[in-house]
Amino acid sequence: MGAALECIDPAVTPLTRLHMRIKPTGFPACALVALASQLIIGTPIAVQAQDQAPPQSSTAPDNSSHNKNHAKTADTQKDNSSDREITQKIRQSIIADKSLSTYAHNVKIITQGGQVTLKGPVKSEDEKQAIATKAADVAGADKVSNQLSVKQ
Repeated sequence: MGAALECIDPAVTPLTRLHMRIKPTGFPACALVALASQLIIGTPIAVQAQDQAPPQSSTAPDNSSHNKNHAKTADTQKDNSSDREITQKIRQSIIADKSLSTYAHNVKIITQGGQVTLKGPVKSEDEKQAIATKAADVAGADKVSNQLSVKQ
């Protein structure tokens, strides 16, 4: 079938041919297609089996509704090398500290004109202070605006 299809439509890709040959074996076909695309094309594709329900979260997002009202967000950060370097050094310092929680590792670091703004929830007041100290070590104490909130 694949060879005959190639003769009719030269635009059929190897991935399409592989997809046509997959037979139901109890393993989700979409997972096989995703695996094949990673092997053939080299780019990951996010696939979720249709027979699995998405994971349910019992809590609402921590601060998503608040982010809509902020003027300074990570996507408004300018693309200059000095601001990127400051952000990168602060992020590396935070990630290197394994005593910090996942919340702390995922805080938003926004650098504009050398001024650093820290946003997001952390687990404790100690984490809030530790992150602010790490940012001050990189950018300078007078250049850090600590807007982190402690998650209760």
